[in-house]
Amino acid sequence: MKPHGELALVLHTHMPYVEGFGTWPFGEEWLWEAVASSYVPLLDVIGRAPITLSLTPVLCDQLEAPGALERCIRFLREIRPESHRLDIEGFEAAGDEGFVRELERSAAEYATAADRLEAIGGDLLGALAPHVSWTSAATHAVLPLLATDAGVALQVQTAIASHRRRFGHWSGGFWLPECAHAPWLDGLLEDCGVHSTCVELTKAFGLGTSEHLRPLVTDEGPVLWPIDRETIALAWGERGYPANAVYRDYHRHTHHHHRVWANDGSRYDHAAAIALAREHATDFVARVRSRVRDGGVCVCAFDTELLGHWWYEGAAWLDAVLEQSTRQGLALTTLDDALARHEPVPAPALLPETTWGRGEDLSTWSGPAVADLAWQARTAELRVIHAGGAVSERALRELLALQASDWAFLATRELAGEYPRERMRGHAEALELALAGDGHGEGDGSGPAAKLRNLAPDLVAGGW
Repeated sequence: MKPHGELALVLHTHMPYVEGFGTWPFGEEWLWEAVASSYVPLLDVIGRAPITLSLTPVLCDQLEAPGALERCIRFLREIRPESHRLDIEGFEAAGDEGFVRELERSAAEYATAADRLEAIGGDLLGALAPHVSWTSAATHAVLPLLATDAGVALQVQTAIASHRRRFGHWSGGFWLPECAHAPWLDGLLEDCGVHSTCVELTKAFGLGTSEHLRPLVTDEGPVLWPIDRETIALAWGERGYPANAVYRDYHRHTHHHHRVWANDGSRYDHAAAIALAREHATDFVARVRSRVRDGGVCVCAFDTELLGHWWYEGAAWLDAVLEQSTRQGLALTTLDDALARHEPVPAPALLPETTWGRGEDLSTWSGPAVADLAWQARTAELRVIHAGGAVSERALRELLALQASDWAFLATRELAGEYPRERMRGHAEALELALAGDGHGEGDGSGPAAKLRNLAPDLVAGGW
């Protein structure tokens, strides 16, 4: 009898440092929405089955920031009820009772999220902590785009220190931001204690081949887990499950930014959408069982925010996937546990530089549309290196903020207007002040540095 393989669900949880940096339409409300729609629902499923969960240090910095979750609860208790009320009045005036009922249901979900946060004492990070096994770079920098080994070490060592302080044990699992890997990174990662990570190798191996189902070991030491694009695309492809006509349309919203339409333009039917999510979970598990019928590990990785925030029904889908895995006999595993059962094979000698972005290359973060941002970040890094051992912690924190992958991603996709470039400019100006020795904003709660009040509290600057 041929051995059945396993499914490794990997949830990478990340939000750029928006706490304290504006509200609607761009700013910390992104974080509050993700808390309500993805992170709180995750609490109901994360302990039911083995899942590899990573939280970026920069997300943890914000969840740990004094007063942050209190502001989130106020947003859920005050802002969202009022915005729903205003939209409800508009639909009532138009006689659209179906939309009114959907808005009332939506408002109740925000209230439920606030109830849950209050029930755990506002300590969302503490509630997630028992399930977190992997970390990621300090501010989610695309590591192959960094200019120096010292820059890589700053991101990685700071992240590991952050993880160990918050969560204790760490087995060396590290999510590469944007799944961006280059072979020259492997030795640096190993030196920092990274023992395993995920990579996108669809171009190297071909879509759907068996090579994606086994771990690879590099000459330098780290184990590379190929993500299985064929499986991931079922829920994260242009024609994947979330594109179905019945699901809630993320892009179309009411005047006060609520979503009440389905993808096909009709009024959203929540019951029908949840029923469809269960059907899609059944289909997903059956397809994965077929994928691993001859053995191996199918690594299916998502941004956690896909489930609930971007794909509204995604949290319900994940819940049903766990249920269906038991019913259909599909074994679930974490990547750390899977290493005990699956011997890595030698990695190919000439692996390409890859990401899980469009084209599987670096163009999303360094292409023509964002060349100015890539140049700005690398220049800032070299400026800090040139300053040598005299560089302040404030300067290092502004550099970390500049290096976040999110600014180039948002600019390339044109998702946030001028916000990402404004953030880059602000951090670059604050970095120059810090390098010039201007202490304004240090310790007095004002000035450019004050907004990064809780970024990288576990800063490790051994490379400088």
